[in-house]
Amino acid sequence: MPCCGPRSSLCCLIISVWGIIMLSILGGLLYIDSIAFIEDLGIEDTETNPNATYENIKDHFEYAAYNCWIACGLYLVTFFISLQQFYSNKRAISS
Repeated sequence: MPCCGPRSSLCCLIISVWGIIMLSILGGLLYIDSIAFIEDLGIEDTETNPNATYENIKDHFEYAAYNCWIACGLYLVTFFISLQQFYSNKRAISS
């Protein structure tokens, strides 16, 4: 049973594919500690011990990577719902 139109489901399908690709790449880059994202992590340098600061940065990178992968999973769910809606609309039109 379609609950959105064919164009809407196709739009959501395309956006979901882009979100899956982008967030999986971003999560991978954050997981390997890409230095380009250091300013986006919101790390405050209050530690005087360099090892503790390094571990704090490493934890922030890992946390951000997991958040990206969770969002990627949500886009995957949206992809399957949009795909189901797209085929439901296609069947409704052809019947």
